[in-house]
Amino acid sequence: MIYLDPKNDLTFKKIFGENPDILISFLNALMPFERGRAIENIEYLSPEMTPDTPFAKNSIVDVRCIDNKGRQFIIEMQMFWTTSFTSRVVFNASKAYVKQLKQGEQFDSLQPVYSLSLINDIFRKDDNRYYHHYKIVDSYDSREQIKGLEFIMVELPKFKPESFTHKKMMVLWLRFLTEIKGETMVVSEDFDKIAEMKKALEILKKSSYSSGQLLAYDRYWDAVSTERTLIFEKEQKAMEKGIEKGLEEGLAKGLEEGLAKGLEKGIEKGKAEGLVEGIEKGKAEGLAEGIEKGKAEGLAEGIEKGLAEGRAKEKIEIAKKLKESGMSDDDIERITGTL
Repeated sequence: MIYLDPKNDLTFKKIFGENPDILISFLNALMPFERGRAIENIEYLSPEMTPDTPFAKNSIVDVRCIDNKGRQFIIEMQMFWTTSFTSRVVFNASKAYVKQLKQGEQFDSLQPVYSLSLINDIFRKDDNRYYHHYKIVDSYDSREQIKGLEFIMVELPKFKPESFTHKKMMVLWLRFLTEIKGETMVVSEDFDKIAEMKKALEILKKSSYSSGQLLAYDRYWDAVSTERTLIFEKEQKAMEKGIEKGLEEGLAKGLEEGLAKGLEKGIEKGKAEGLVEGIEKGKAEGLAEGIEKGKAEGLAEGIEKGLAEGRAKEKIEIAKKLKESGMSDDDIERITGTL
């Protein structure tokens, strides 16, 4: 027996969009309901949500339904993550919420809208959790909630069968979605134990599809591959452009910081070298000046001393000559200052 992949657009809509009992089991397993709030009955709504005005955007979802309590559920199978997907999910849920209110009705008649997105891709690389539940809550106290819109997103590649942090039926349904791939021939016996899953397995049998349906099944995968390739190429170009821009900005910043640091370092080095040079220059200049000054002072002192000594010798010679001429000692001392 060959089974088709339940994540394909054709099979997903056939399983969950045409079998209320299967959808009820699936939603009760994945919805973050408190005890006593499980879905009992559902009614399918048109997956096409037409705008109120011709200028508004039309939107189509995979499966849309309402339960007996008036709660609406929007279910989408997304094969890969795009940056615009979250905006589209919020848009669709908000549109479904607003379209409930008929003219003349009160706002308190509005019922909650739940959006369930099953994503065959990873969008939170910083988080190991595969199950994400978003609500409108107070940023300081998450217990304070504005009710009306809730979003559940499941990253299928992160799901591991051995993880039982969530309820058993959730694990089984996620195993159903992740373990059965295209051309699968052997499936887990666990799926046969749940009536709704057993029924879903029958729907997945390749033999139950016409050649036209199988062609549409294959074309869907071709379209997914093409779009994934385009997204990859776009991301590659964006990454290359980002790297190029980053290199340019990094080089410019590096040059700027390098110049600033170089200038600062140069100033410090200049100060240091200038100080040393100044000291050496001062020493040299001081030494030269001292030598010159010393020379000048020494010369003057030497000249003066020499003159003094010369005068003294001269006086002695004069005194000797005066003595030889017969002059008395008193007269010689009075004239020359020598005896």
